[in-house]
Amino acid sequence: MSTQLLRCGTSIGANVRESINAQSKADFINKMNIALKEADESQYWLELLHESSYLKDSEFVSLNDDLGKILGTLTKIIKSSKSNVQCSIINVQ
Repeated sequence: MSTQLLRCGTSIGANVRESINAQSKADFINKMNIALKEADESQYWLELLHESSYLKDSEFVSLNDDLGKILGTLTKIIKSSKSNVQCSIINVQ
């Protein structure tokens, strides 16, 4: 389980980093969506590690709080990016 958490946890940053050089707005949003999915998966593995007593309560709370902030930030970025794309489409028409 900890290996899975490491894999998806590091994938969050990798996808955000890839989004910096996205080829288009749609590509940017796609990469950020992948990062969001990886963050959600990370939360799943974190919960399992806590339930299996691999993580102490204090460790879980700290990590889960940090992950919650990451999830919230990614969600805001995606919503904002989608909104900007829709505004651009409306202005072109």
